[in-house]
Amino acid sequence: MKLKAIILALVLFYPSILFAADTNTSSTVVTDKAPPTASAPSIVINNSDVCKSAASAAIQTQILGFASGITITDENCERLKLARSMYGMGMKVAGVALLCQDARVFDAMWMAGTPCPYKGQIGDSAQASWLANPNDAPSESLFVKKKVKTNE
Repeated sequence: MKLKAIILALVLFYPSILFAADTNTSSTVVTDKAPPTASAPSIVINNSDVCKSAASAAIQTQILGFASGITITDENCERLKLARSMYGMGMKVAGVALLCQDARVFDAMWMAGTPCPYKGQIGDSAQASWLANPNDAPSESLFVKKKVKTNE
């Protein structure tokens, strides 16, 4: 009985072993050249309280590859955060003075009739000081420099 079971097992499984040996499902590819591998680095800025953004790039030729990444600081974002912090600490004039370093804010304040603070002065005395010292105004400002030219 055991002999019949062994013969039956050999008859059933022997052909599958033979057929399996005939097929090769894995292959090996041999190349003498490696593919280009330059890849741009990932620059992760997870903190939303950081006024920076990231940029990266890569280029690859058959001989040489180059990859680089940088961070870019947003100065206007920094100015807004600093002004907000100063205002939050009760230093309102200092917060406004920080914002006034931007020519757009400076000109908007001038047009609204509330000139930016000038060395501790506010209101009409600050306006007179800005007119007397136009070179202290932001370089892109339109109103102070034009007003001084028309008064000369």
